[in-house]
Amino acid sequence: MKSFLSLILFVTSATSSGAFGVPSSRRELFQQTAVGTAAFFLTPAAHAIEACPKGSKNCIVTVWSPPEGTTKKSMALALRSAIYSYPKNGQEKVDVGGYEIVQDDLETLGTARVEFKSGVGNFSKFLNGGKPFIDDLTFEINGDHVEVRSASRMGDNDFDVNRKRLVFLANTLRSAGWSVEEPTYYK
Repeated sequence: MKSFLSLILFVTSATSSGAFGVPSSRRELFQQTAVGTAAFFLTPAAHAIEACPKGSKNCIVTVWSPPEGTTKKSMALALRSAIYSYPKNGQEKVDVGGYEIVQDDLETLGTARVEFKSGVGNFSKFLNGGKPFIDDLTFEINGDHVEVRSASRMGDNDFDVNRKRLVFLANTLRSAGWSVEEPTYYK
């Protein structure tokens, strides 16, 4: 960080408006540096959902598209509605441990994250020391579409859990006019 700040100081002093490129005062140098630093650190990061590892059988990344002309706020409402329509006790023997929305910044940052608990009871007792398996579902609104990632935190095979979850949510959004491909694992 120190060398980065030195680079900013050098660049701003080299481009100063003082005579011969030298700042007329330390105050001018500080003001130029502060503005340059603030501009760099306050630039928002581009949305890009993390890709699944190659050959993964416990992670799916896909893109969902709402009907043309849908606003960011309407996308956020539709995604929330789909999440809340998901049965709290799971479906198709998936996510019987429930779920929790741990981040919801859909209208401001365009992101949301949901934690799902699978593999409770004897299944988790034998395979995970009695703890449920946690999966993360992430949504990122990116312009006119939504990037979606559903992945298990551990292991290398999720027994089709992430796909079944996304099929349920995709069907809910399809009924509202969204264009959603069938979720598939990365090859």
